[in-house]
Amino acid sequence: MDAWHKNATLAKFDEYFAATTDNFVFYGTAPAEKWDKEAFKTFCKPYFDSTRTWRFTPSNRVWNFSKDGKIAWFDEDLQTWMLDCRGSGVCEKTKQGWKLAYYNLSVVIENEKIQEFIKLRKD
Repeated sequence: MDAWHKNATLAKFDEYFAATTDNFVFYGTAPAEKWDKEAFKTFCKPYFDSTRTWRFTPSNRVWNFSKDGKIAWFDEDLQTWMLDCRGSGVCEKTKQGWKLAYYNLSVVIENEKIQEFIKLRKD
């Protein structure tokens, strides 16, 4: 996961997507941001080509593993340009090593600010 985040920061498109499964799904922070791998690649390509990508600095990552050791899931805190975010995901152990199958990025908002946030969403 650290290398995946670093490859985004360094605009290494091929390496970034090589770390994902063929059926990879990415959920972003906006309501319409649910992408399969090909759609996410299309979205990301202009950012990687311009090297104006994103830097997500992870911390507090917690891993869990299936009993057979072939599936892992995690959550992590992220420091981003959007301030505090949280990521969670699922990885599969493949013949090529661990691959990311699912990633969900969310913005963290304090409970006491949620009413302001709801008003912004309704505008």
